[in-house]
Parts: sequence; structure tokens; C-alpha cells
Amino acid sequence: MTLMDPIGDMLTRIRNGQTRLLSKVEMPSSNLRLKILEVLKTEGFIASYHIEKKEKNKISLIVDLKYYEGSPVIKDIRRISKPGRRVYSRATSIPRIQNGLGLAIISTNKGVMSDIEARKNNIGGEIICRVF
Repeated sequence: MTLMDPIGDMLTRIRNGQTRLLSKVEMPSSNLRLKILEVLKTEGFIASYHIEKKEKNKISLIVDLKYYEGSPVIKDIRRISKPGRRVYSRATSIPRIQNGLGLAIISTNKGVMSDIEARKNNIGGEIICRVF
């Protein structure tokens, strides 16, 4: 089965897992997904993630979801730039999510990074998703 939007699928799995109060979510692996999960882990939105080998050399990611006092840490996770409509932003016009409490994940020519890092390095790029 091929996915038209693998990043959207990953975000939906995380959103659905936290709605069901699951401790772990499994998904297929890719380099872009690893980079996005690294940003989420660095910013404290997920507990951790690890790579697991399956049969026929398939690689999957196991994401440990994070909760605070029984409620999910991630309140809202949305895909901004979609395959049918890409959204790009300059470094000066990167949106602030929930007045700085949230996070925008941006794909730049220097790699995938948070909006705070992109503003600090004065780099624009494609806005992948927003997390609050």
C-alpha cells in the first residue's frame, strides 16, 4: 500500500494514539519522519522513539507518547504544507504558534528544525506542521 502523504499519516497516527491514550504508536520508517520525531523529542512533545526491524527487512518506528497528569502533552497537531498545496515562509514571516507556546516544524536547506531555530539562524523553508 502506497501512501500519498506519509507525513500526514504519521501525524494522524500520533493524534489517534493520544486520543485513545495509548503508550506507544507504530509506523513505517523514513528519514524525514525520523527528523520530525527528533524535533518533537527535543522540544518535549514526545517521550522517545526507537527503530525496530521487522520481517523482510522492513523498518518501523515505535513512538512513546507523552502524557501529563493523564492528558496528552500534544493538544493539537496539524499538517500545514500538503502534497497538493505547499506552504513556504521566509525567516521573517514564520508564524508563531499559540503566541510562542506551540511549535512549527520547518524543512529548510539546512535540515528539519523548529521555528525557533529557523528564526535564530535566519532561515526560511517549507512549514511541515504545527504542534500545540
